[in-house]
Amino acid sequence: MPFNFAQVLDRRATNSTKWKLYGPDILPLWIADMDFPAPEPIRAVLRQAVEHGIFGYELPTKALRETVAARMDKLYGWQVLPAAVVATPGVIAGFNAAARTVCAAGEGILVQPPVYPPFLAVHANNGLTRQMAELKCVEQGNLLGYEIDWDALEAAFKADGVHTGMFLLCNPHNPTGQVFSRSELLRIASTCAQNNTTICSDEIHSELLLGETKHLPLAALDPEIAARTITLIAPSKTFNIPGLFCGFAVIPNPKLREKFKQTVEQMAMHVNNLGLVAAQPAYSGECDDWLVALRKYLTANRDFLVSEIQREFPGIRITVQDATYLAWLDCRELVRSGRIEGSPHKFFLHKAKVALNDGAEFGPGGEGFVRLNFGCPRKTLEEALEKMKAALV
Repeated sequence: MPFNFAQVLDRRATNSTKWKLYGPDILPLWIADMDFPAPEPIRAVLRQAVEHGIFGYELPTKALRETVAARMDKLYGWQVLPAAVVATPGVIAGFNAAARTVCAAGEGILVQPPVYPPFLAVHANNGLTRQMAELKCVEQGNLLGYEIDWDALEAAFKADGVHTGMFLLCNPHNPTGQVFSRSELLRIASTCAQNNTTICSDEIHSELLLGETKHLPLAALDPEIAARTITLIAPSKTFNIPGLFCGFAVIPNPKLREKFKQTVEQMAMHVNNLGLVAAQPAYSGECDDWLVALRKYLTANRDFLVSEIQREFPGIRITVQDATYLAWLDCRELVRSGRIEGSPHKFFLHKAKVALNDGAEFGPGGEGFVRLNFGCPRKTLEEALEKMKAALV
């Protein structure tokens, strides 16, 4: 079945945050939702639910938990019990609940910037100490890569004399787009075990893989690792239903799971019933043909974007994403040379009328960068690049 990801749909008439925040003259390539309709099996069950007409309270069914568990087995050979699956209103709610569950007041939470901005607020939300191990940026001509700085990571544990209660991993990483290897994940898990630190692994982009990239859940490496890990997933990014606010925590350790469930109840983290409805076809396999086609389209968009930046934007470096639809652009050379005054985010917003994410919001290592969402029809991406190029002339 053909899928038309090239079709440009008008979202300005909706209440979309992405398309409304910056006004009608701005082309938005910032917040992480795609400009593609959700797959038809999801829309079909939502239409059926809407036609029924009653939107009462709902809990995740046993069948849904079984579907989520079966998907972990199908994708990764990771066998988890359906009882290990706990519904949350999304991964941001999930990692805040995880921090509150596993960390004592004042303990540390360790993150790897530059990273998804909500990671940087978890400590303040939960009365914790933020500990950071900045990823190492490696320049490769006009491309960028990122590596774990192992010395910095090991030094960050117990920084400020505080026990690190939780390591918050982002894999695939947002915004760098890298997928961590088996050897990297094993070393992370070993270091956490040595420091008696629980791991919370945000794997929301794990199905948005580009090219031949493979993803391996950290908790799937070994039962001992799984016993000290909370894995967060959601259909929201993969199938473009983030506004339905439904995600899942996969927690094989029964004691840890019960504590997490208690936290979720205390924080009144009830899941949108339409989100639960949509999650069933999303994870059942009914939408997998659509997902294969989407990955192919996103990979082509990534390759086009990288090629255009290399050819038409001297002074900008770019990552080649392993996963996600979010590119990370290094504009520091343009700032140093004076071609861009102030932040690149403001420059492109005001001069090009293109909204990108401000890299500074991603923490240390993000200053002078912007994040660009290429989860859109190619025509939209081409228009944005033309505007950005014209602004630099």
